[in-house]
Amino acid sequence: MYIPAIIEVKTHLDELRSQGLVKSWELPYENILTRLSAAIFFLTPEKDAKLDAISNELKRYDNFSYRPNEEKTLSQLEYRITFARPDT
Repeated sequence: MYIPAIIEVKTHLDELRSQGLVKSWELPYENILTRLSAAIFFLTPEKDAKLDAISNELKRYDNFSYRPNEEKTLSQLEYRITFARPDT
């Protein structure tokens, strides 16, 4: 599906990869997503990249958050990235 907000984040992640901050990233089930807040991205930073630098880049998007990907069910990459509003 063509979701401009998701495409924008994907493009940004590709830029971060070309800058040597992100080693790899994934977006499982991309073809069924209808909004950015439903997307769960995964990424692994480059060996020498600081996660703070990546976080500073991605915090421009509303409701950005990340945490270690402990479950490893949807992806084997190190961090889980979301843009969903926190539960209230």
